[in-house]
Amino acid sequence: MSRILILLLLLVTIPVKAQQQDSVVLSFREYLGYVKKFHPIARQAQLQIDIGQANLMKARGGFDPKIEVDYDRKKFKGTEYYDRFNATFKVPTWYGIELKGNFEQNQGDFLNPDEILPTDGLYSAGVSVSLGNGFWINERMATLKQAKLLRERTKADRDLEVNHILYKASLAYFNWLRAYNDQRVYQNFFVNAKSRFVGIKRSAEVGDLANIDTVEAKIAMNSRKLGLEQARVALVKRRLELSNFLWLDANIPVELQDNVIPNIRLDGEVDISLEINDKPLDSFTVENHPKLRSQGFKIESLAVDKSLKANKLLPVIDLEYNFLTTQPEIINSFDTNDYKGGVNFRFPLFLRKERGDLKLAKFKLRDAELEYDNIQLEIRNKVRAIYMELNSYETQNQLIANIVADYTTMLGAEERKFSFGESSLFLINTRESKLIDANLKLNEIQNKYLATKATLFRSLSVNPQNL
Repeated sequence: MSRILILLLLLVTIPVKAQQQDSVVLSFREYLGYVKKFHPIARQAQLQIDIGQANLMKARGGFDPKIEVDYDRKKFKGTEYYDRFNATFKVPTWYGIELKGNFEQNQGDFLNPDEILPTDGLYSAGVSVSLGNGFWINERMATLKQAKLLRERTKADRDLEVNHILYKASLAYFNWLRAYNDQRVYQNFFVNAKSRFVGIKRSAEVGDLANIDTVEAKIAMNSRKLGLEQARVALVKRRLELSNFLWLDANIPVELQDNVIPNIRLDGEVDISLEINDKPLDSFTVENHPKLRSQGFKIESLAVDKSLKANKLLPVIDLEYNFLTTQPEIINSFDTNDYKGGVNFRFPLFLRKERGDLKLAKFKLRDAELEYDNIQLEIRNKVRAIYMELNSYETQNQLIANIVADYTTMLGAEERKFSFGESSLFLINTRESKLIDANLKLNEIQNKYLATKATLFRSLSVNPQNL
């Protein structure tokens, strides 16, 4: 066999198709859309907002109007001891004020003197006010304020949880892509090694080459086949890891089939899908970060608790005044001379419990504020470091691409020299091994570059709205 035929068999000119005719490409954007919509953790994060809304409804219930009815009757051996009926309608309002309407009707032989009322009953309308402890803020008001803050905090926490699951899903996709590209590298070079072995074997049979060259070509072919098998197993593993993030409606997990492949040309799809394409370093504002917003709502909630604890240092002074009448349908029947009222005063002498609660509330608030400052600094420095790392990986990608191109040129030159009898199969295999390593390094750096973009997405805590 002529040297020209050997050259044709040696040249790395037999590319393996990147996509089989029956392959289905799962794009990165489509994949993240499935994760965000159907993954249990993403749906669980959305559930937290509903829980926050339910807590807010519960807190608002503290201001619901109330109807209270008390009825007591005692009759024994034909004697009616008492028959008491008391119906009250209360309307709690802000600032410790409560409006109240009441109707009482009592009868019987053994009523207390203060319970004796007109035959048709007695109506009253009045108000109760807390002038000290409970006026500016009380348990009911604090609970409602904190429930509103909790609802907003759950929105920020929802963004953090969705961002975290999308970050992990992105890494799984990038690892799947790397394993797929590694398999393509080994597949290409296995096909080339197999063709080279066939050509050298034919040349040895006709006496153009020594038989030992056939052994060396066979070793190279089996080595490439071994690498291909290892890459295939790694690809299966990464595909299964990716399947952990794929779900359909009704909690149905999905397992990727062998004919589903990643998009090997992501280009700007990653930036667009993760919504980090329009976020340069100079436009980054840490104040809008969901983690800081969540911590900020926590601080506001602790501030409400501190105000409540401080208010408890005041004495309890509850005033109540009710107009009395037997004819409520006549407005003028409410006379200031007919009334029922009272004052309730209570004040601990040492206030040790109240002062201790206030100190603890202040300590908790200060601790949350210090944590806020620390989180703010960590986020700012981490984002800056990631932008620097991305710039470095862009340079590394360009360098390794040049190295791959140069190794390809050297391998081609070595093969031409071999066709002229000026080189050996050993040198060709050596050059090819270097080229394989360079291609694998290219895949590794690309994977690290994409993983760093995912880390930037994680650090910014973006919740993509267009998936």
